[in-house]
Amino acid sequence: MGVGIGTVISTPNGPRSGGFSFVVTSDPTGNVSQGEFIQVETPPGLTIACVTEVYKTNRYFDRAETVREWERRGENVENIFPVGKWEYMVADARCLALYNQTTGELDKPRQPVSPGSKVYQADEEILEKLLGLDPDGLEIGYLQHHNTPVKLNLTRTFQKHAAILAMSGAGKSYLASVLIEELLDRRVEGGRVGVVVFDTHGEYTSFGLKPTTRGEVDYSDRCVVVDASKMRLATPHLTAFNISEYAPDMSSAQMRELSRVLEELREDIRTGGGGSYTLEDVCCRVEQDNQMPRRTKEALLSWLYDLSNLRLFHDVEEPVLEDVVAPGLLTVFDMSKIIDLRKKQVLLSYAADRLFTLRRDEQIPPFVMVVEEAHQYAPESSFVRAISRRILETIAREGRKFSLALLLISQRPVRLSTTVLSQCNTQFILRVNNPYDLDHLGRSSEGITRETLNTISSLPVGEVLVVGEAVNHPIFVRVRKRRSPEGRYGISLEEAARRYEQRNPPDIGCLA
Repeated sequence: MGVGIGTVISTPNGPRSGGFSFVVTSDPTGNVSQGEFIQVETPPGLTIACVTEVYKTNRYFDRAETVREWERRGENVENIFPVGKWEYMVADARCLALYNQTTGELDKPRQPVSPGSKVYQADEEILEKLLGLDPDGLEIGYLQHHNTPVKLNLTRTFQKHAAILAMSGAGKSYLASVLIEELLDRRVEGGRVGVVVFDTHGEYTSFGLKPTTRGEVDYSDRCVVVDASKMRLATPHLTAFNISEYAPDMSSAQMRELSRVLEELREDIRTGGGGSYTLEDVCCRVEQDNQMPRRTKEALLSWLYDLSNLRLFHDVEEPVLEDVVAPGLLTVFDMSKIIDLRKKQVLLSYAADRLFTLRRDEQIPPFVMVVEEAHQYAPESSFVRAISRRILETIAREGRKFSLALLLISQRPVRLSTTVLSQCNTQFILRVNNPYDLDHLGRSSEGITRETLNTISSLPVGEVLVVGEAVNHPIFVRVRKRRSPEGRYGISLEEAARRYEQRNPPDIGCLA
């Protein structure tokens, strides 16, 4: 049995099968916290519960008028009465499960605990079973108020997709880096997957750096960083539908004519002995086409030349996407040099579509696709243009059938596509302050109570609420320290300023 911390008491509302209250007896100052897991021995087995609220009381301060009168006389109540001896802490707890010590099985508690029963801190082994933790899983940190390592099962966490949601600066990228480390560190016999990151701000490129600090782990031999500004998209891989997605205002008549032109172009290449073609070749073919109505041709050429100005479409693919996914390999598409949101959406849409097709055809291994700033690529509003929304929603709906998992990261959950977010069955929620985001989380995430929502808004950096498929009950976790080198976004403003001046010493004479 764990450490004894209290005794169950009778109240007007309990004990009942769903919960009870207990007085803390282990320490006069109280060492029980909200969110802590406890256990009470009962005839059917151990009732496992979670502390939902903690409050203090003192009989000498029950009546406000009495306290006011003593203070009005200028007399300190603590000097007259043994106040300290009568202060005690009471906690409310919600029953979660009944643990059968003989069979090791968990069941729903159907009977209340008895008043006077001793309350103990929950045993670690029981907690692991209760929460559904996996000894060989992904270790993201430690259970809040306990020393129990939180190791999440790979399949339960990612097969039905996951999301990391928090305000800016709350630790989203840090937690994502910890998860990526765990994926890269998995052994072959435990099942390894590939990891592909669409990195909007270049926060994960540090995985490709050699460690400079003692204690850091070298992941550079397991990481490939792709400069997305130099990517080339293979025009032959594109259908008329794909091209129309990149130019959303293209009409159905224009798309129909484009489909015919592409088919004729491919047929000519096949009969001519092979080869490839670029978007410029498609434009030339449209210009030379005599069957197409003049207005349709002019509008279609306008869209094609507009896409050509993005300077993305070529005759071959670079990098070759079949080669970027491998078990235990991290591929980071660094988009930090690209300012144009449309260009970033085209790149993500093309790469995600190709990777989804390759995985569906089993040409690449199972992998996790990480999308930073996901609300930019799959926004909720249908009035917001988002070229990449369709493929992300497709992967969210169908990816698990082909062992392609999504990990979406966003600081504005309310702006993220409901279709995508609803398919993320595991959610990692760090600090969120925006009331609209909090309300959205409360309505979209199962197991989040009003008390939990209030806690989310005051979470310190480094603590995360895990809810959904990965765990049997919502839990708060202290995220472990990352082992990989931190990128330029992981340093303080003071450190960034010092590094800049070390590289660029100021010329005092010019400033005088």
